[in-house]
Amino acid sequence: MSDKKLDLGSWVNDVVQHLLDNYSGAFDSIGQVVSGFSEAIESILMFPPAWLLIAIFVALGIWRIGLRFAIFTAVSFVLIVMTGFWEQTVVTLGLTFSATLISLILGIPLGIWAAKSERVAMIIRPVLDFMQTMPAFVYLIPAAMLFGLGRVPGIIATVIFAMPPAVRLTSLGIRQVNKEIVEAGQSFGCNGRQLLFKVQLPNAMPSIMAGVNQTIMMALSMVIIASMVGAGGLGNDVLASIQRLDIGLGFESGMAVVLLAIILDRITESFGTPKQENSRSSVVSWLSAKLQRQ
Repeated sequence: MSDKKLDLGSWVNDVVQHLLDNYSGAFDSIGQVVSGFSEAIESILMFPPAWLLIAIFVALGIWRIGLRFAIFTAVSFVLIVMTGFWEQTVVTLGLTFSATLISLILGIPLGIWAAKSERVAMIIRPVLDFMQTMPAFVYLIPAAMLFGLGRVPGIIATVIFAMPPAVRLTSLGIRQVNKEIVEAGQSFGCNGRQLLFKVQLPNAMPSIMAGVNQTIMMALSMVIIASMVGAGGLGNDVLASIQRLDIGLGFESGMAVVLLAIILDRITESFGTPKQENSRSSVVSWLSAKLQRQ
């Protein structure tokens, strides 16, 4: 290694150590909240028998996509059950949902704020670039130091890694709403709140749902990596296969991850497909209701 002229790493270590020394109680409280939230979601997913959870996904497949995809979903989950990875798959699903929900709770309001304020957009843009381009493994180090080992540091690291698409695409969707629709709402007396919730957000929903889709996919990929800090799920089997050089275990666990990713991707993608007749439905319905009251 060449001689360092600027030791940024030691500065980062000092910052993390300062946080540990002075705010460990706050991080413990955050960890308890995240752990309780994740365990609640996992308990909900674990409660029904496997066949019922599979039936729910199959019904979603029929409703949103079609019979062929529903058959693919059923065959995929049955294959996961037959190979003995069902419990790990449900744990992975719970971790993914937990991280995704937290990412959306934080990311969508931030995206709305960025769409409304050019200054905010300029500030968060490089931050989002940093969050997306930093190697995923790097997030695990401070997360493990601040929150210990287990599911909590895995979820925290996953949220940091998966949140940027939700912020970016929410902001983009609102900015791309047809100006004529926005002006129509303003001309009929929409205040800022009504304009956002009745005009802009409904018309930006395809872009927002694309952000949700990307957030879920990035969360799933990061949850697998988070097995390195004890997050659990299918990532444990993938990690074990690497440690043992067990190709068979790696193939089976990797196949379960791929099948789960395809199912989640197709279902969430279907919710973002806009219907042509609804392009102006939100503003028209609001204006109609307003005219009826006058």
